[in-house]
Amino acid sequence: MAGKFEIQQATDGQFTFHFKAGNGRIVIAGERYAQRRSAEAGVASVQKNAASPGRFERKTAKNGAPYFVLTATNGQVIGQSETYSSPAAMEKGIASLQKNAPGARVIDLT
Repeated sequence: MAGKFEIQQATDGQFTFHFKAGNGRIVIAGERYAQRRSAEAGVASVQKNAASPGRFERKTAKNGAPYFVLTATNGQVIGQSETYSSPAAMEKGIASLQKNAPGARVIDLT
C-alpha cells in the first residue's frame, strides 16, 4: 500500500486529516476545520499541490529536528509534517508525499 488520507473528527467536534505512508506513519497533518467538507478540501489541496516541489518549505523545530510544511499557491499552509530524525529522512517524507498523495485513497473515519 502506497499511502492513504484519513479524515477524523476530534473530541471537540472539529475535523482534521492525515496522510499516512504505507508503513502507517503520519507524513503530513492538516489543520482543524469546523466542517468535514473543509477537511476534504484540504485533502484535495494536498493532492493537487504535493506534486509541485516549490510548495514545500523545509523548516527546523526548536529542538533542531527538521520538518516541512506544504503550501498552496496563495502561500497558505495546507499541512505540516511530523519532525524527522534527519534532513535525509525528511526528504524521504517529502518524496513519499509527492509520489503517493495525488492518487491516494481517502478514508473517512468519522
